[in-house]
Amino acid sequence: MTECTIGGAAYFLPSVRGLGILTSYPLTEAPMRSTLILTMLLVLVSPAVAQTLLVPDRVFDGEEMHEDWAVLVDGEVIAAVGPVSDLVDQADEQMNLPGATLLPGMIEGHGHLLLHPYDETNWNDQVLKESRAERAIRAAVHAEATLMAGFTTLRDLGSEGAAYADVGVKAAIEKGVIQGPRLLVAGPAIVATGSYGPKGFHPEVGQPLGAHAADGVDDLIRETRTQIGNGADFIKVYADYRWGPNGEAMPSFTLEELTLMREITASSGRPLVAHAATEEGMRRAIMAGVETIEHGDGATEQIFGMMAARGVVWYPTLAAVEAIMGYNGWRKGIDPDPARIANKKTIFRQAMEIGVKIGMGGDVGVYDHGDNAWEMELMVEYGMTPLDVLRATTSLNADTFHLSDRGRVKEGLLADLVAVSGNPADDVSAVRNVMLVMKGGEIVRNEMR
Repeated sequence: MTECTIGGAAYFLPSVRGLGILTSYPLTEAPMRSTLILTMLLVLVSPAVAQTLLVPDRVFDGEEMHEDWAVLVDGEVIAAVGPVSDLVDQADEQMNLPGATLLPGMIEGHGHLLLHPYDETNWNDQVLKESRAERAIRAAVHAEATLMAGFTTLRDLGSEGAAYADVGVKAAIEKGVIQGPRLLVAGPAIVATGSYGPKGFHPEVGQPLGAHAADGVDDLIRETRTQIGNGADFIKVYADYRWGPNGEAMPSFTLEELTLMREITASSGRPLVAHAATEEGMRRAIMAGVETIEHGDGATEQIFGMMAARGVVWYPTLAAVEAIMGYNGWRKGIDPDPARIANKKTIFRQAMEIGVKIGMGGDVGVYDHGDNAWEMELMVEYGMTPLDVLRATTSLNADTFHLSDRGRVKEGLLADLVAVSGNPADDVSAVRNVMLVMKGGEIVRNEMR
């Protein structure tokens, strides 16, 4: 060790033979030079980040399945991908994953971290009776469960009465305070006055709503910009809701209002997405230029044709519907399919035939966080191939959400990776068998020990 003084403070540095640095310049006589030398030495003696080669049985790269491939991880990113024989000599360390499929970190396309299953507490009571602090703490638990299930990114479609708590949860994850997926958040979302819940109260009683109400040019501009300014990554609008004369879903915004919101969001570099369950609500939202349609129960061939032509992606939220039907007493496999589920199966196949892009997003929060794979299983049950479901959960969702740094196993992208036991291209339920979860090159779950 060699002692040196910089700015009056003593430092002990390891001797570095062959560099000639410590004897070339007296550190006490050249403070600026000494600081530079100290920096150089610290760099020289700091251990380099090890490159790790992940060797599973197969790799799903976001598009196709490859046998006998490996993935080289360097820090936060993927350094190389290809046949094991081409990469085996490049790594400092090797992690073998026998029997496993390595795939991009999965992307949940429609979730609500600030909600928990409705058979525990109904939606009204969550909005009206649970404090924002309780809901944020629950969201932290939900976020960790999501990440441990192999979902390294989640698009959160609204705080449902918790204002901008989703923005805070996102910040806590980014700062490393809590574990969770990378988040895209909507903030409160926007509804038309009088359309959203909770409902059933005397008009003179003021109660919190599950989203922020806005109407007309000035109000809509102000609310849209407010949500953007408060941290929303995109704007979610309810193009329709259950406010018809008999409680049925009806459109809630005009085409002009929706178009205005889209123009405001687009000018900030953000997309507009729409909750829409009626044919007319969907039509107005599509014509206004939304990027995704959530739910879409009332879709028709014409509507799907419009979506396919404009590249609007559909998130059918199959698992939420099955969950709600189950909470209402339906016994799957015993009772006949309720009309709502029968309709979902019909339009799901119709959308596939017409060529609509279908993303993976189950409305998790209506059911258990960490059970995100349920939507993937239902997509297969309703007619999609397992490989297409894997694409929907990785590359398609990444493309839809403008996330060019993830969703594929490709050189230069984030090392967000998950290894599962088995081959999910044969049986998509294999994604439940999580062996390893890596987020930005850091292993956050390891069942290989």
